[in-house]
Amino acid sequence: MAVRITAAATAATTAAAVLVMLSLTACDPLSSVTTDSDAKATPSSTASATGGPALSDPAVLASIPAKMGSDGTTIIVGQESAKNTVQVYEDLRCPICKSFESASGATLAALAKSGKVKIEYTLASFLDGNLGGGGSKRAANALRASVEQGKFVPYHEALYANQPEESNDGFTADFLLSIAGKVDGLRTTAFETAVKKGTYDSFVQASEKAFLNSGASGTPYVKINGKAVSGDDAAKLHDATQFAALLKEYGVS
Repeated sequence: MAVRITAAATAATTAAAVLVMLSLTACDPLSSVTTDSDAKATPSSTASATGGPALSDPAVLASIPAKMGSDGTTIIVGQESAKNTVQVYEDLRCPICKSFESASGATLAALAKSGKVKIEYTLASFLDGNLGGGGSKRAANALRASVEQGKFVPYHEALYANQPEESNDGFTADFLLSIAGKVDGLRTTAFETAVKKGTYDSFVQASEKAFLNSGASGTPYVKINGKAVSGDDAAKLHDATQFAALLKEYGVS
């Protein structure tokens, strides 16, 4: 007997898959799979949980500065003089990091644009060791190259919006360059050379070491004004409204 799959059934299946994925709130450097947590993510909408539309206006993203920190591994987004700091540790292959950026990236971008918050990114690459391949390392190298072109913020968003499946080593050089073509002014000769030749491989190694020394048990790992987001609060990273309240609770005003 033929079975007719309705749009409603498809939507229900997709929503269920999203909730299953978000019941795992961190990518674990000691495992080949995402790890369960006592905190369960409860997204306010399927759109925000699955990536949905662009997180922010491209013009806004392009106007937010990014530079390397003095430690050589931290990428600072926003004004260094901002009184609040949000530290974010991510692995580009991690689907839970995508969930965080999809739900809360626009909030962080707006705060960075306003000068209230600076974001300090540390890029991990442990999933290559867990799952095989080199996609996390290649993506981190490409993001480092985008800093030199003044395009880190929009490229960072574009990579998460087009993130391959975690188990698929999809961040190839060709794929990274293809996504770069979606960011106005990024795909220069210098950028292409850096992506193809791994110009910033030493940065990638140092950045992974910084992640391992951070005390993080997985990604995303977030600190707000020096205080690590607790396991009880981890689910709030995946809901825009709850994340905004969490920022206030941790001292962002």
